[in-house]
Amino acid sequence: MQHAGYTYLEGDIMHDKEVVDVGPAPLAPADVVRVARHGAPVRLTADAVTAMAAARARVEELAASPVPAYGVSTGFGALATRHIDPDLRAQLQRSLVRSHAAGSGPQVETEVVRAMMLLRLRTLATGHTGVRPATAEALKDMLNAGITPIVHEHGSLGCSGDLAPLSHVALALTGEGEVCDADGERVPAREALKRAGIEPVELGPKEGLALINGTDGMLGMLILALDDLDRLLTTADIAAAMSVEALLGTDRAFAADLIGLRPHPGQAASAANLRALLRESQIMASHRDGSCTRVQDAYSLRCAPQVAGAARDTAAHARAVAERELAAAIDNPVVLADGRVESNGNFHGAPIGYVLDFLAIAVADVASISERRTDRFLDVARNHGLPAFLADDPGVDSGHMIAQYTQAALVSELKRLAVPASVDSIPSSAMQEDHVSMGWSAARKLRRAIDGLTRVLAVEILTAARGIDLRTPHRPAPATGAVVAALRREVPGPGPDRYLAPEIEAAVRMVRDGSLIAAAEQVTGPLA
Repeated sequence: MQHAGYTYLEGDIMHDKEVVDVGPAPLAPADVVRVARHGAPVRLTADAVTAMAAARARVEELAASPVPAYGVSTGFGALATRHIDPDLRAQLQRSLVRSHAAGSGPQVETEVVRAMMLLRLRTLATGHTGVRPATAEALKDMLNAGITPIVHEHGSLGCSGDLAPLSHVALALTGEGEVCDADGERVPAREALKRAGIEPVELGPKEGLALINGTDGMLGMLILALDDLDRLLTTADIAAAMSVEALLGTDRAFAADLIGLRPHPGQAASAANLRALLRESQIMASHRDGSCTRVQDAYSLRCAPQVAGAARDTAAHARAVAERELAAAIDNPVVLADGRVESNGNFHGAPIGYVLDFLAIAVADVASISERRTDRFLDVARNHGLPAFLADDPGVDSGHMIAQYTQAALVSELKRLAVPASVDSIPSSAMQEDHVSMGWSAARKLRRAIDGLTRVLAVEILTAARGIDLRTPHRPAPATGAVVAALRREVPGPGPDRYLAPEIEAAVRMVRDGSLIAAAEQVTGPLA
């Protein structure tokens, strides 16, 4: 499936056999990635079952009481003032899920839906939602069977959580709607459940609401984005090192004592990577003989650790928010340990929406400085002796001229994607829900932004590798040389113009799968 710049093979999930336990305790971000991206199986812990059973008993008491309880014996949202008769409450839950499964547009990626399912399961396992253990077991069984409900791009305002996306998941759990099965085939939900031996769930009081009233979609996308950024920010340091080297820059600005004068942890990590990557470079040694008249490099070279480091610190802040959310129980109303059932506003997506937008700003800036380094390679006034556009025969050949155009187009789009979604709010539900987070929208555009950064860095690495090759006979650092060698197994070196798009895509794949980092780390050891 192709969507939002990503290419996924539905059903083609690697199966990680180590089981992820889901209970009242917080999940680790790595476990979310393992289940969402690598197909790790899940199981509910015994304390989760105990907690759910206790909370369910309290919900059953409320259902039997003549006193109205929101979500148990009343309507929802602006319709919460209506008391629902007991014989209509099963229909109430079915109607809630059916009506809220109102998404539209392209299909959301499998990994996002799996993350959303897991995170909803974890909230159910806290015992604060009041669902039956059997309902949570059915959701777990869907995950383990590789059944992925069809969820659509548009529909969530990020408050009360991701209602429409989660409703499509809940709908599938009841045997309605469509899913992709473990083989990636799009089939009716009831058929997929039957093949997997899973009984469709008949929703009891409050269960429909408990299945849909969470921030799990936007949180899942945040966790997946942070997993991507772990690789991309290290790759950005590799790209910067290769550009500094091939543009005859200096690594003196990255010295630990200079960097330590401004004690940001991300900056220190990025600078340490640059020092390790550039160690023992013959290219850099070749212009340390006093013949170089430049006293300092351009900002895009000299300030690389400051920009990438700030992005690292932004990601660290976002990770702290994600970890707090992984310890949360998001529902409304919630069942408390003392038996109280209280309405609350914890489903509001502002904490997640803000950091999703913050990350999009950082992504755009890392891409922007990368494009500026690439552009320097192509201009004979700034590339210190390399041919125009790194072309084999400038004028006859165009070299990487249009590869930079591709970068520039991507960077321009990333700047648009950096406009915050979370500053917008459109009232809904007859003004009952009069302020919303738009966190889902922030997450969707961050996914597109991460894909754009992947492509921008791929073009810089492709260009810098050509620049390094053109500095022969001077040899690059062992680490950057290892990256060039890995790239050359997929992409030929300098020469007359070739069909360039496949070479860019090969570099994109190597950035995305981490193989260029692996090549560098064979020399440097683990990079930050």
